[in-house]
Amino acid sequence: MEDSPDPYLYPFLIIISAMQAIPVNAIMGLAGMVLLLFFSALISGSEVAFFSLNHNQIDDIKRLKGSNGEKTLYLLEKPKRLLATILIANNVLNIAFILLSTYVFNALFDFSDHPILGFLVQVVIVTFLILLFAEILPKIIASHNPLRFASRMASPLTILLNTLNPLSSLLVRSTNIIDRRISKKRPNISMNDLSHALDITADTAGNEDDQSILKGIVTFGNVYAREIMRSRVDVVAVDIDTPFQKLIEVILEAGYSRIPVYKESFDNVEGILYIKDLLPYLEKDADYTWQGLLRNCFFVPESKKISDLLKEFQEKKIHMAIVVDEYGGTSGIITLEDILEEIVGEINDEFDTEEAIYSRLDASNYVFEGKTLLKDFCKITGADYSLFSEVKGEADTLAGLILEIKQELPFKGEKITFKHFEFEIEGVDNRRIKRVKVRLKG
Repeated sequence: MEDSPDPYLYPFLIIISAMQAIPVNAIMGLAGMVLLLFFSALISGSEVAFFSLNHNQIDDIKRLKGSNGEKTLYLLEKPKRLLATILIANNVLNIAFILLSTYVFNALFDFSDHPILGFLVQVVIVTFLILLFAEILPKIIASHNPLRFASRMASPLTILLNTLNPLSSLLVRSTNIIDRRISKKRPNISMNDLSHALDITADTAGNEDDQSILKGIVTFGNVYAREIMRSRVDVVAVDIDTPFQKLIEVILEAGYSRIPVYKESFDNVEGILYIKDLLPYLEKDADYTWQGLLRNCFFVPESKKISDLLKEFQEKKIHMAIVVDEYGGTSGIITLEDILEEIVGEINDEFDTEEAIYSRLDASNYVFEGKTLLKDFCKITGADYSLFSEVKGEADTLAGLILEIKQELPFKGEKITFKHFEFEIEGVDNRRIKRVKVRLKG
């Protein structure tokens, strides 16, 4: 009597017997379908990965060493050709998958008596496989980590870009022709045009406050953190080793609800002290270790758009961020109030003291503090901010603008002319311009 096979082997025996019944060409076809589906998934995920990279992630790519970073940047510089290449490759792979699936279905099943049923079954299965494994899943995966996905697909896509160059170039040229025809029919209105339209309708479209708010909304998306931040020289901050009693004195004198705390220098901010967290401990001894009350900092680059920053403030439920430069040094701070003031204008509460950054002598003459932000200078004088775009460089204050124009520190009494402005230096020391007299000519 022969021994019966182990019951645990039954599933494997069934699979082996089933595979023996499948023709070799069908097995090869199935393997080809898996490969085509895999490649299609990679290409499909690349579309989401490359076109969802934000400015911070692109900056991270620029700092990457190696060919992958360079290739990624090369592809990002050619967005239309990249998209055309992805679409061509993805469609070719999907069509090949459909044709191969038809061959495999005909080899495995006989639907000659029910051709309509065979067609419907094939369409449902193939559509399900393409949508799930070549579209939905890879795009979800790529959207969760676009930087890594784009970096790993940079080399294959570079090869595809060069290989499919004739087809992609033809596709891009065709879309450019259509785009030009559509753009002729569509009015091209820039932010400056909208701002100018508000200016010329000022007499008929409501009061000055309404106009100011509308202009603030129009320009809101093009304002960077460095343009409205409070510079580090004007920030009230304390050293982490400050004694408790001295800290109380600084808080009472400053009158702020949040104070940055640094270690050794302001370039090394350790946290933010919320004054409300300190209230229960005001009666503590002079040696009270208040450092345990610090909250984590939120750091943002100077190039952060305040529209994006406002969303992050809302998501994180915070009101203050530390602005850092490209070298990691602290440039200043920016608050939720600073951002909102760009839309609704100056916000003063009962604790705010009026800080005079300028005085108006007459209709054409002003005296400004050198630290006055360029945006505030333009609001006060009625100048167009874009007037200084070619000369201001990285400057965001009136003093910085004059330094960019002069290219050296001017002396007291020196007059500098730019367009219809005459700047006369009224106060200067060895390091910065303190006070400037401005005359509007013509």
